Amino acid sequence: MADDAEPVHADLVVYGATSGGVTAAVRAAREGLSVLLLAFDDHLGGMSAAGLGTTDVGRPDTVGGLARRFYADVAAAYHAADPHWSVEAHVAEEIFARWLDEAGVAVRHHQHLSGVTMAAGRIVELRTDDGNRYRAPVYVDASYEGDLMAAAGVSYTVGRESRDTYGEPLAGVQHSVNHQFELDVDPWIEPGRPASGLLPGISPDPYGEVGDGDRRVQAYNFRLHVTTSARRLPFPEPDGYDPDRYELLRRYVEAGGYELFGRTTEVRPGVFDMNNHGAFSSDHIGANYDWPEVDHARREEIFQDHVRYQAGLLFFLANDPRLPDKIRTATREYGLAPAEFRGTSHWPHQLYVREARRMVADHVVTQHDAAGRATAHDPLALASYVMDSHNAKRVLVDGRPRNEGNVQHPVTVPFGVPYRAIVPRRGECANLLVTWAVSASHIAFASVRMEPVFMMVGEAAGCAAAQAVAGSVAVQDVDYETLRKALLRGGAVLTWPPSA
Repeated sequence: MADDAEPVHADLVVYGATSGGVTAAVRAAREGLSVLLLAFDDHLGGMSAAGLGTTDVGRPDTVGGLARRFYADVAAAYHAADPHWSVEAHVAEEIFARWLDEAGVAVRHHQHLSGVTMAAGRIVELRTDDGNRYRAPVYVDASYEGDLMAAAGVSYTVGRESRDTYGEPLAGVQHSVNHQFELDVDPWIEPGRPASGLLPGISPDPYGEVGDGDRRVQAYNFRLHVTTSARRLPFPEPDGYDPDRYELLRRYVEAGGYELFGRTTEVRPGVFDMNNHGAFSSDHIGANYDWPEVDHARREEIFQDHVRYQAGLLFFLANDPRLPDKIRTATREYGLAPAEFRGTSHWPHQLYVREARRMVADHVVTQHDAAGRATAHDPLALASYVMDSHNAKRVLVDGRPRNEGNVQHPVTVPFGVPYRAIVPRRGECANLLVTWAVSASHIAFASVRMEPVFMMVGEAAGCAAAQAVAGSVAVQDVDYETLRKALLRGGAVLTWPPSA
């Protein structure tokens, strides 16, 4: 499209067709707004429709509104009990597509942000790299990266706060226990010779002091759909495959370690969601530090590196002659599910971006909320899953490899994600709501980041956008009591216990 294209107008523009983007768009449309939803690729639903088939739900009774409706629709699709917390990618995307069509939401695909025009502290226009221009009185950033938020000049952070920043015991560098090397492995290219250099996948960085902050983010991976059926597709050899990339894993296997399918959970009979598990698995530790703040082209490079890493890992375990026969046989019992991701060679089209930018607003959700020491007076949704952060680096400790950053700590009580955490500081941007990159510390975000919470926050943002448009007010001035009542009418769960 030409750069001088006429701007497209709507009451609301939602940037990012993630699960939270879909619920924001649908709720706003049901409230009477004309809505444009901008998708990055051909697909809808983000990770909920990209392989994350086993839902990290926490306490089921905390899930309400459109999120609850989604899992009820999943149950209907499978003729199962309502709700149903496991879903194949294609089933999830079909539900999201139907919702958008029924709500009359206009969807535009292959839209990547190139910039915004600001005036008087408001977004006037959003531009995409194909020359499109979008104008609306209110915008929602539903991207996993917070790209629109950053372009609008909103305050944000990347990485892990120190323990001292908010007084959080679990903040910063941690002594990781889970997904850890339990067996002794030599880390040097030539065993016993440090001068030969470290094996691929091990960083020369120091471990750091427990509680120190840094700009590292937890590792990403792809959530594959794999199957044990006779129709399974063999794990492919990726372009640029290098078996030496997995020498650390080979030595770990030689020492007796094999954990690859330890978190491979059944979505429906014979189809599984394959997640990271163990010391050396599908998480590409340390390869994603650039992702939060780089452009689309650089993200594509990082994306492809993650494809090569994870596909190469599976091909290596299934085929490398240096591995024991039992390991290769066990790996080959699984293969890619032929019914999923047909347009991308049965590989997920979405990288699992577990964390990127996070807004810093007037209110920051912290570990104190998850521990029940703080309570939001303006909740939009409840988070209840454990504070789950994956490892952020792999370094040497006493001459042996060690992963660092993993936290899996239960929340004391379901806690509220407040309205103040999804709107920028007053004076920064008056017409933007943020549904994923919310104002939360790294450790609190480790619970907030779950897809059901994302959907619920997205719905709340769509409802708030309708109020802002109707009242011609800044998003910071939306009346919470009116919003609360509207959300409750839609089945939201805002307090714990739900009857409170």
